[in-house]
Amino acid sequence: MNIKKLMHLFYFMVLTIASASIIGCEKDEEIKQAEGRPFFPRIFKEASLFPESPDSIRVLDLNASYTFSGLGYSPADRVKIAWKVNGAEVSNDTSYTFVGAEPGEFRVTLEASYEGDTTRRYRDFFVLPAADATYQPKPANRVVLSYLSENTGHRGIADIDYDKVSHVAYKLATVSASGGVSYAAGDQFRRIDHLVGKAHLNGVPVLLGISGTLSADGWAVNNNYNFGNAIVNPTTRAALILSIKNYITLRKLDGVDVMMTDVSGAAENVTNNMVAVGTFLNDLRSALGAQSIITATVTADYTHTRYPANSLAAADWLNVHAFEDGLHVGPDKPLGQPSSLDYLIASADIWKAKYAVSKLVIGVSTLGIRYNTLLPNGNNATWTSYDYIPYKDILYNVPTAFDKEYAAISQGVYFNGVPLVVQKAQYLKQNNYLGAYLWYADGDMPGHNQITKATGEHSLTAAIYDNIN
Repeated sequence: MNIKKLMHLFYFMVLTIASASIIGCEKDEEIKQAEGRPFFPRIFKEASLFPESPDSIRVLDLNASYTFSGLGYSPADRVKIAWKVNGAEVSNDTSYTFVGAEPGEFRVTLEASYEGDTTRRYRDFFVLPAADATYQPKPANRVVLSYLSENTGHRGIADIDYDKVSHVAYKLATVSASGGVSYAAGDQFRRIDHLVGKAHLNGVPVLLGISGTLSADGWAVNNNYNFGNAIVNPTTRAALILSIKNYITLRKLDGVDVMMTDVSGAAENVTNNMVAVGTFLNDLRSALGAQSIITATVTADYTHTRYPANSLAAADWLNVHAFEDGLHVGPDKPLGQPSSLDYLIASADIWKAKYAVSKLVIGVSTLGIRYNTLLPNGNNATWTSYDYIPYKDILYNVPTAFDKEYAAISQGVYFNGVPLVVQKAQYLKQNNYLGAYLWYADGDMPGHNQITKATGEHSLTAAIYDNIN
């Protein structure tokens, strides 16, 4: 026998022994159980059926099914199996098929029990309303808009407190350099279907957020003119509007928010883009009709002067980016609160001079500025020495920070806590503004597998809703 054949025989023997060892391990556990040795019941081959991730909620069409099969149990002949749907036992078989017979949220739990010990696995489902279902938007005195980032997964969609919002927007559409638009963030794992279905069951309209490439705080990536270039050109503008219309119809969305905070760089580009926004909104209104909600997110920096008078009239309301004053970022800038009450008031005043307060929804941020490297004088070091941390992560690190504006994380974090957000909401109510929006709202939700949660009296969304209505 030559060397090559000997090597093949050796590898075959190794694989055979390894396979036998795996099977033997499971068999050994059953033997140990049979001998009365302490052993906790186990479930095998469950990872793909019971995944743990922010997108582990499975979206099903009405009357569609999902089968849990191929599972193993130890001790195989003695473990008691129970399948439960929302806590009610439905089967004792080794496998189970869940059928989404009605719309809503369902948790399927598998329990394997032996001598008083129980191992549990669960999978969450959202069953969509019928394809032809309609809904009635709930009445709202003022707009409280929960604005989700494109990174929001199924857990974030499920965690929205729909009782504390009037509208939800999802920043999932991104315009490319060619003028095309990607909806991948919402289409992935059927996230947008989940959001629309869940929101509509709660009487909440959903808007499609569309922009060019944005940074985390909602501002443009410098010198990125993708959106602006697309709406300046009549041909690409028409194609973009048709794409938006088709997507809104397909996904049963209630309208669109045009995020024109993605303007920066050369003055000529900014001016051309600002002039084109009005044309884009007018054309969008003609395409979508009066029944659709159309809003525009606008800035309070120097670019606001570039909009022609009354050019945004086609929008139902304007979302004013009234946070991140720009005074505390950049080389040698002093540390401090970037989103103060004074800055919100100043930003609102800019747009109050152009449009009625009944058409203005003012922004509040969940993002804190985290300084990581300082100069010897105590100021921020460079353009890359700071970043942004969501409110929920601030509370995870410092659970008592909900009523503050500063947390001792890294070299310091400045953010909006509950008292400051309450002040902002009360100011907007007292001065008859249409409402407020929270960017981005997934920063104000329970973190996946986190202990400290931005909910209840710690929630910024609830602080806005309870004090603006």
